[in-house]
Amino acid sequence: MLKFLDTNVLLQGDFEPPFVVSSVSLEELENIKESSKKDEAVKFKARKTISKLNEFDGLYEVVIYTKDIRDTYLESLPETPDNKICACAANYKKQDPNLVFITDDLSCRLIAKNIFGLDAVGTQNNEEKYLGYKEVQLTDEDMAHFYEHMSINTYKLNTNEYLILKNESGITVDKFRWNGEYHQKVVDRTVKTTMFGVTKSKDDIQACAIDSIYNNTVTMIRGKAGTGKSHIALSCLFNMLEKNKIEKIIVFCNTVATINSAKLGYYPGTRDEKLRDSSIGNMLSAKFGDRLGLERLLEDEKLVLLPMSDIRGYDTTGMKAGVYIPEAQNMDISLMKLALQRIGEDCVCIIDGDSDTQVDLMFYAGDNNGMKRASQVFRGQDFYGEIELSNIYRSRIAKVADQM
Repeated sequence: MLKFLDTNVLLQGDFEPPFVVSSVSLEELENIKESSKKDEAVKFKARKTISKLNEFDGLYEVVIYTKDIRDTYLESLPETPDNKICACAANYKKQDPNLVFITDDLSCRLIAKNIFGLDAVGTQNNEEKYLGYKEVQLTDEDMAHFYEHMSINTYKLNTNEYLILKNESGITVDKFRWNGEYHQKVVDRTVKTTMFGVTKSKDDIQACAIDSIYNNTVTMIRGKAGTGKSHIALSCLFNMLEKNKIEKIIVFCNTVATINSAKLGYYPGTRDEKLRDSSIGNMLSAKFGDRLGLERLLEDEKLVLLPMSDIRGYDTTGMKAGVYIPEAQNMDISLMKLALQRIGEDCVCIIDGDSDTQVDLMFYAGDNNGMKRASQVFRGQDFYGEIELSNIYRSRIAKVADQM
């Protein structure tokens, strides 16, 4: 079976020769790569796809969209990209009747089948976005059955993935974490610290994030700005610090300038002084209330700011530390791998960031993003948990601004 790949399939990057593509798709990839209207993640995917196609040069075929193809297949149809790609596939099918057209665009698939007579299917890797939890709404009968079979992984959860049970009215009844053997009940935890006062979860998903931090060595918290990622992470870490469960907090910093912002250039001072004046320093100062709180923690060595440029060879084993990796969307796969290889067995690690909307450097976008790859590799491990927060609580302004 020879595959004819649509542009959206090429962008996924999961293809191997032999295959056939249209010259229209190659033009689309080039346009995406150069477009000022596309986000950096999509543009990065286009560049990676073009590079991979260059590696496979001579191992796949390209059907050139010509006037003859247009006149044969599009006489009464508009020359849209989908129609032109389908026309190229239909033309190639004359020499290979077993050709299968692959696209994850449902509209294009319908056009391919019903207008051009192609055998059209989607890819098999269209997985649902991983949130770290599943919400299910059950009838009273189904609810009773669930409670009678707590050791059965009915909803195919990964180890340390969460289940939020709701009744027929949509009201949360219970929360569980699948620990690999049975559903373990999640109890809403109140986190008390001298630094932050009392921190309580504002919704079921935040409750799962807090539970993960206290039950796993590594927890990844994803979410948009204002969803509570850093507040939850720091509250839990300082709670552990004040209760002597950890002896220090180490912040791995990758100080990348905000995308599209003007660069201010050189910052004078020592390493800590430079970091205090960077985005990570501003974030921590805001969480601690002022700059003096941050400086006092640094002087007492209860808080260590470690730039990513200095972590090679660093080993937290024996430190009994809480490692915090904020703004982790600004890390590529190799940097995230290096950071996680620093984590000792006696430590706890929290990764937070938003790899969907807050990547500040083009190189860290798309399939090269370290957060995304870490999620794929670590989910299901018995020491790892992951939660994506969804509700913005910072302010009404922040919630409305998210629509921009």
